[in-house]
Amino acid sequence: MSSGKYLVTGGAGYVGSVVAQHLLEAGHEVVVLDNLTTGFREGVPAGATFIEGDIRDAAKWLDASFDGVLHFAASSQVGESVVKPEKYWDNNVGGTMALLGAMREAGVRRLVFSSTAATYGEPKEVPIVESAPTSPTNPYGATKLAVDHMITGEAAAHGLGAVSLRYFNVAGAYGKQGERHDPESHLIPLVLQVAQGRREAISVYGDDYPTPDGTCVRDYIHVADLADAHLLALKAAVSGEHLICNLGNGEGFSVRQVIETVRQVTGHPIPEVMAPRRGGDPAVLVASAQTAREKLGWNPTRADLAGIVADAWEFAQNISREQ
Repeated sequence: MSSGKYLVTGGAGYVGSVVAQHLLEAGHEVVVLDNLTTGFREGVPAGATFIEGDIRDAAKWLDASFDGVLHFAASSQVGESVVKPEKYWDNNVGGTMALLGAMREAGVRRLVFSSTAATYGEPKEVPIVESAPTSPTNPYGATKLAVDHMITGEAAAHGLGAVSLRYFNVAGAYGKQGERHDPESHLIPLVLQVAQGRREAISVYGDDYPTPDGTCVRDYIHVADLADAHLLALKAAVSGEHLICNLGNGEGFSVRQVIETVRQVTGHPIPEVMAPRRGGDPAVLVASAQTAREKLGWNPTRADLAGIVADAWEFAQNISREQ
């Protein structure tokens, strides 16, 4: 793909910043748009143009010089979405509607959307394929599904070429870009906080699931592999079509496997505290990446859990030293 100019919404956040870095390394011009409510100014890669602003105002900056948009700007905390659903409908759906309008007005007809496998809810079969029924169990997943429907309509009616990528747990780090949510809700950085002495123990929510070791099994993708998929999706976008691809490692790792891997990588004992099951936690959530392999040519190369944890650990230590 020849060099182009791309707008990355939410490019100061975890996944968006890594994708922005990959775009720069591929020789593209990158403009990051982020309101910094959850992103970090220092997370924006050197070499990218940064605009502090909201996606609702994207029309101020989008023009025909852009070759496409990669859209990561969204509220993404599942628990928060249950108690503040209005925030999620307003930001995720309303914000994206404004962005699509700005793209239409500017004649920018290529979009890669950061969707989520939470659109499927509790799957009846794993690994999850794209034809599986969509039945989100929380407003976060419901808003992302609504945006996917919006994109399908936009593609059919107005010639947008779009790819939605649905995935579960992103992990690892890439150079200066890594995971630092506040509050943190993802397992690997939470376990690493124990290794850093920032929390006393890690809670294990249920050990009686029908899995090999009784704990929940989840999909973990290295953030750099995920970024590769987004760049491939730009190439695969076809005018008038909306392609949906799941991204996953095809197997998944249990909570106990993750904890044990962190012990091995960090050399810290990582105390565990047993806690009751959380409502709505499926035993196994793993996505099939077959469509992404066939349609995008995506072949993840960083699926080793120890490598994922080691990258995340290095980033976490670097951030602590800087603070």
